[in-house]
Amino acid sequence: MGISDLAAAAPIALLAAIVDSSDDAIVSKTLEGVITSWNHGAEKIFGYSAAEAIGQHITLIIPSERRAEEVDVLARIGRGEKIDHFETVRQAKNGRKVDISLTVSPVRDDVGRIIGASKVARDITERKRAEAERVRLVDRERAARRTAEEANRLKDDFLATVSHELRNPLNSIVGWAGLLRSGKLDEKKTARGVEAIMQAAQAQAQIISDLLDVSRIISGRLRLDIRPFELIEVIEAAIDTLRPAADAKRIRLEALLDRSASTMAGDPERLRQVFWNLLSNAVKFTSNDGCIRILSRRIDAHIEVVVSDTGIGIEPQFLPYVFDRFRQGDSGTDRQSSGLGLGLAIVRHLIELHGGTVHAESKGSGQGASFTIRLPILIAFSAADGERTRTAVEEIISVEDGPSLKNLKVLVVDDEASAREVVSTVLVQALAEVRTAESAGEALEILDEWLPDVIVADIGMPNVDGYEFIRQVRARSPQSGGVVPAAALTAYARTQDRLRVLSAGFEMHVPKPIQRVELITVVASLAKRLR
Repeated sequence: MGISDLAAAAPIALLAAIVDSSDDAIVSKTLEGVITSWNHGAEKIFGYSAAEAIGQHITLIIPSERRAEEVDVLARIGRGEKIDHFETVRQAKNGRKVDISLTVSPVRDDVGRIIGASKVARDITERKRAEAERVRLVDRERAARRTAEEANRLKDDFLATVSHELRNPLNSIVGWAGLLRSGKLDEKKTARGVEAIMQAAQAQAQIISDLLDVSRIISGRLRLDIRPFELIEVIEAAIDTLRPAADAKRIRLEALLDRSASTMAGDPERLRQVFWNLLSNAVKFTSNDGCIRILSRRIDAHIEVVVSDTGIGIEPQFLPYVFDRFRQGDSGTDRQSSGLGLGLAIVRHLIELHGGTVHAESKGSGQGASFTIRLPILIAFSAADGERTRTAVEEIISVEDGPSLKNLKVLVVDDEASAREVVSTVLVQALAEVRTAESAGEALEILDEWLPDVIVADIGMPNVDGYEFIRQVRARSPQSGGVVPAAALTAYARTQDRLRVLSAGFEMHVPKPIQRVELITVVASLAKRLR
């Protein structure tokens, strides 16, 4: 070969070397779509060797749902068009979908006739993944910003409301105190002024009490003083307290209370606060000549108390937030009612501390509202047992130690080792037989060979969370643990979290942090050891 021949061949060899060494897939095909060349980059991206690909139709690497693209590409190439940076998806030999950027050019013969196509495909999978992650982060940041802005708005509304609610009674106190100090009031006016000051002071005391309770709730320092008591007495005391306010508006208070579902263990003062809050709201939002009904009854292992009214009702869009702190159906300077929007949040937390649930219902504006409380019957005896009943309750329930869990089998499921250790230690000290699992899968394996009396499971676990775990448990036969009562031990305490826990298959939603006696009592209640 002469120098002239070598010079002529060098560009062709150089071009071939460049094509073969490229990381991009460089492929040529006929106008019918048959592959005629296949470089090393194509082998790396799509997994087929040149011997496997050449002679095959280009649909070899095109997913079935995208084959219409190839028809369009070949038609455009046939018209002499060039396709630049067309982003699409192709399929590798192992079935993996590959995001690519495709450039296709027509190939012409010596006389300019189009005889095929040359395509360059660049793998942009990582770029697409990075773009998706960037979009996800941007969306998350926007959502976080919206949440923060909403929290700031609620905080500002709350502070304005606190200022308004504190200044109103303070204005009455200062105004009447000044008039009394002047000594110019007659006896009737003086008595009226003293009464107004007392009422204003009581209103301020209630506001401060609610604020302190919410502070304790947020910091996890609100505790119960658990002891035996009669629930019906607590409800009747709340009714008697609110009766004068109801009478002033000619509101009928109708009570149908089941005295056989009354004896239980809990904090009577905190439950009195619950029913006072619910009845106070009912009186506040029910117009003159309305009606408020209080119903209590036993349903299985629970006592259900329903407080319903014929008042202004709750708008559907506000109903999911009715138990949230600092939320009010009417906010701003034109709102029709007073208060801080804390009462129902306190109700929810106190009921949950007792292992119960509270649910609100309303058909809308002007159609009244109904609040349903369900409390576990931690202790339930016949009322005819008299003093023996109370003695038995006091012997079983101890604020210091809680009920005995002797011979009770408990399965504890939590992915955090320290949490498992704390819960299992508390239960073992109460004489329970405890097995632990660090995942849902391990727990299900234990259920195959060991049937517990109670399951205590965390919600926030990786891979299979508590919701899916309990659904899998409930899908099992009774002999394999499908009906074992279960408590969800979780830091998620919103209304929607509580409803999701119960609808998934748990019997109890127990917000963290839970105290020793509370945990033992919940387990004993689920196992019906206290009945």
